[in-house]
Amino acid sequence: MKISIGGDHAGYQLKTVLKEHLCSLGHTVTDRGADSEASVDYPDFGHAVAADVVGGVAQFGVLVCSSGVGISIAANKVRGVRAALCMNEDIAEFSRRHNDANIACFGQKYTTADMAKKYLSIFLSTAFEGGRHARRVGKIELGC
Repeated sequence: MKISIGGDHAGYQLKTVLKEHLCSLGHTVTDRGADSEASVDYPDFGHAVAADVVGGVAQFGVLVCSSGVGISIAANKVRGVRAALCMNEDIAEFSRRHNDANIACFGQKYTTADMAKKYLSIFLSTAFEGGRHARRVGKIELGC
């Protein structure tokens, strides 16, 4: 599977762990940065990963910042992105099953490496159910 990954300085450590984990599982990973813990702006990385996903460069994206909230918001500004902040197993599963999420987001401050690896595995292995959920997901793009 092709996966694009990114995160800001506050998510650098967890992003690095998740990248190594994904590579060890045989996935092709495109790293959009950051490349250190030097201060950077999270929207730059959220937008880069989101562009990879909607552009077909990657099937899924992974984003990390301190809380996971800012980078989720930034990614969700890109049309066609459904970024979900995965804070537990249920969210990881149902964001895929019911919402067809295409980017998993994590907060390094609140999610351990082991938790994030588990949630990411659930996210990537869960299929979208379609059906009534497809109708609902379709309405997301319509906006208000």
